[in-house]
Amino acid sequence: MNNLAKNFILVVLMFLVISAIFSLFSSSLEEKERISISQLVDDINQEKVEKITVSGNQLLVLYKDGKRAFSTKEFEVSLSQCLINYGIEIEKLREVNVEQKEVSSQNWILIGTFISSLLPLLLFVAFFWFLFKQAKTGTMQTFDFTRAKPRLSGPGMMKERVTFEDVGGLKEAKEELKEVVDFLKNPKKYLKMGARIPRGVLLIGAPGTGKTLLARAVASQGNVPFFSISGSEFIELFVGVGASRIRSLFDQARRAKNAIIFIDEIDSIGKIRGVGITGGHEEREQTLNQLLAEMDGIGREEGIIVMAATNKPEQLDPALLRPGRFDRRIILDLPDINEREEILKIHCREKPLALNVNLREIAERTPGFSGADLANVVNEAAILAAKRGKNQIFQEEFLESIEKVLLGPERKSHILSKKEKEIAAFHEAGHALVSSSLPGTEPVRKISIIARGLVAGYTLKVPTEEKRIKTKSEFLAEMATLLGGYCAEKIKFGEITTGAANDLEKASELARKLVKEYGMSSLGPISFGEREKLLFLGRESEIRNYSEEIAAQIDKEVAKFVKKAEKMAREILVKKRKLLEKIAKRLIEKETIEKEEFEQLIGKGKKLKKKISEKKASSIRVKVKRL
Repeated sequence: MNNLAKNFILVVLMFLVISAIFSLFSSSLEEKERISISQLVDDINQEKVEKITVSGNQLLVLYKDGKRAFSTKEFEVSLSQCLINYGIEIEKLREVNVEQKEVSSQNWILIGTFISSLLPLLLFVAFFWFLFKQAKTGTMQTFDFTRAKPRLSGPGMMKERVTFEDVGGLKEAKEELKEVVDFLKNPKKYLKMGARIPRGVLLIGAPGTGKTLLARAVASQGNVPFFSISGSEFIELFVGVGASRIRSLFDQARRAKNAIIFIDEIDSIGKIRGVGITGGHEEREQTLNQLLAEMDGIGREEGIIVMAATNKPEQLDPALLRPGRFDRRIILDLPDINEREEILKIHCREKPLALNVNLREIAERTPGFSGADLANVVNEAAILAAKRGKNQIFQEEFLESIEKVLLGPERKSHILSKKEKEIAAFHEAGHALVSSSLPGTEPVRKISIIARGLVAGYTLKVPTEEKRIKTKSEFLAEMATLLGGYCAEKIKFGEITTGAANDLEKASELARKLVKEYGMSSLGPISFGEREKLLFLGRESEIRNYSEEIAAQIDKEVAKFVKKAEKMAREILVKKRKLLEKIAKRLIEKETIEKEEFEQLIGKGKKLKKKISEKKASSIRVKVKRL
């Protein structure tokens, strides 16, 4: 629609210019007429003529009433002689102002007249040429509709060259991909041994773990062209377009000889085939069939490697994953604390950091963050520092950016009433106190009742070490912590509010997992329910493989776990009621309590200092004995 509007405006402007030129010509023709020499002589004798301009044989006559006219005298005869021959009165001729001009100026007049007469024709030709060009462009676009348009980068084309050193962590994944890089650089070494590098490499990992970045690093290290395209770019309404684009993509890669084809989000075209809503011959199925055929057609000596990325490997068709296709699958895990520190160092390379910046502490506070999340944290910290007019990024900007990424920006306009503030303070104090009182829980880093994002307050807990396995007691402690806010409200105010809704949802979900997935209930080591992905809805559903009687028992077990966690939380808060009041009161006053202050409030800091001093004293006694 925008192009149509632009073309319409351009055509209107062209017609306006043409009409203006024609009006100019018509006015000039009306003003000037051609007269004969005898008519000119009569007008001079009648004293009507004021001036005559002579340019060669051409005469420009200006009358006293302002009228203009053209005339032509005889060749090689002067104007006066010519007029005398036609019977002019000499006295009358002397009253007329005669001006002589060079012939060259007349030539310019003739040229101008010629151009002005030719200009309308040129404008018409240009107009029709423009229309034909537009039609030709549309025709070319129609034929170009089935061509793949990957983003091409390669040797000397990448603005930012990416190497394995620019990718933090992922040591095992990089080791696997170094074989691919070596094959691209030295294919003869492998071909001599009869080896064949895998045609397809599938990168599997959560969003933001660096799948695309790693694929670009392989292309950079191997010094080969990199054809990058998203799986959704193959999907069109018309059947056959996706398959044609697959053929076009592989043709472009074959012309480059050694190349890497990278298909991002391959699950959009590689889902399990079957009779879908539109039947068995839908566009996505045709595209997948063509991709399989093209991968099978890659020759042994062709240096083409197909790399793909997905975060939903369970949805991929088995034909894609069989040997000879995507048979090399590389898992990209979320980074641990050491890898997070390494990633932060990479993203902070060219940023002015203050001396108090401790990247290790930032890595400790960001468990579960992907590489993209950490890049976002660093960027938000830089934005905050610039916003505050600083020349360097300080530790406080990094810590604030973590909370912004986790929970959203502070809602300073959302001011809690006195009653709401008190409820939020006791709620968050309940979470923190229960968490600090139970073994196996994560230490509290920060408590706040300043609204962020959708929450009115929050308790930030950070694990001291990375855990991949959890015990039943740790799950119960986590559930008790979740219900700490609920119990604190009930103990203090005698009723509960809507603020505990999200906590109750998480605790119930965790209890149901303990029973149905982890086999930690009295029902025994049995997994209940089969989970499957609804491909066309994009969510998970459960197929019930148990009876109604078992379902009732599952509900009882879930309720038992939740009640047990609630009892644990309530007992702690009743026992430490004064401490709960103390923490809540401090929260109301300051709105935010950091780790050190919280540990002082609960007396943990003093106990820790006492233990450290006892250890130091015992070590001194041992040294004295040895002496």
